[in-house]
Amino acid sequence: MKKLTFLLLILLNINFSFPQRSHLSSNVQEISEFIASETFLSIKNQLGELQSIDSLYVTALRITGNNIQDALLALTFAAVPYKIVPVHFLFRFNYPLLSADDSTFQLKNKNLPKYFLPDSPQNAFGDEDKVAHFFGSAFIAYTSQVFDLTKAIGYFVEVIEENFTPENHIDLRDLKINALGEAFGKNLHTNNKMVPSFFLKKYQQ
Repeated sequence: MKKLTFLLLILLNINFSFPQRSHLSSNVQEISEFIASETFLSIKNQLGELQSIDSLYVTALRITGNNIQDALLALTFAAVPYKIVPVHFLFRFNYPLLSADDSTFQLKNKNLPKYFLPDSPQNAFGDEDKVAHFFGSAFIAYTSQVFDLTKAIGYFVEVIEENFTPENHIDLRDLKINALGEAFGKNLHTNNKMVPSFFLKKYQQ
């Protein structure tokens, strides 16, 4: 849970005006409703979890009018399985995240892809937080124009959490999924037809 905290705080504190945040909130709600739907559940059950992540991305593009940047950002928050994240820095406080209404949020979490990696933990939670890691890293990579911000933020998140959150450690699996998200985001500049599964399949390479 803690591994997403600083990434999300960074994304939320990018200079968004109130109308932009309101638009983002609307996109997050609509994408969450899709994840909570029988349509998404059917795609996941019939085609598999990797293909269901592709369907998430394609749907987010449709919802955002084919705006890749908006789609990646909204997907990041829609895929987060928490409404509040605890932040430990000098003192502890809870930070509320953009999320769907309660009933949609609960159904969305139930339907989130959890076992799409070869080494996904076989428990109730699985890897459901990795979807947000992937799209968050893709958003930063796609948006960054001047220098390679993605790796810097990825390592910053891990190191800060290592030092300022209790009982935590640098997660190599998170770093790997962040790198795949980064590759996806960068490649979208040259080929906007790319889909997440093409990169997620490289997890073990």
